[in-house]
Amino acid sequence: MGIHTLSEMLVIQNKGQAIASTNYWDSPHAKEGFFYLSWNAGAARLLVPDSQKPHIRELRSTHYVIISRGSFHMYGGREGLELLFEDHSGNPYCVHMMAEQSDRLIPEKDQGGDLCLSVWTRGGMKCRFPAKYRRVQSIPCLEPWLTH
Repeated sequence: MGIHTLSEMLVIQNKGQAIASTNYWDSPHAKEGFFYLSWNAGAARLLVPDSQKPHIRELRSTHYVIISRGSFHMYGGREGLELLFEDHSGNPYCVHMMAEQSDRLIPEKDQGGDLCLSVWTRGGMKCRFPAKYRRVQSIPCLEPWLTH
């Protein structure tokens, strides 16, 4: 089973920007450690598999999240996403994922701010940050927002 079928297998019940329930936590992809990004009501929700939960403590100093969409040249130009948890340090926490690890891709015309990103585990929402979205040529980008 490939990552391409992830969205087809997942069920996410929404309550506005919140996740009311999902079968993600027990999915093969979560068990393999893959993150998943779901969108609803102007919010991005990062679903964190059990094996990745220890990384959440690294997000404490995050000021905002930059969500970049671009081509992964190391994967043959496939579409990918980068979630950069900007903390104004020299080494912010970052998640890279293939586009198939998201239930949709935001159109290029929707670049900018006015989004939020929440981080979810099996136990519920753990944190929430303002977010900005941009289209870039390639992933990894790792550039601060001001250069966009």
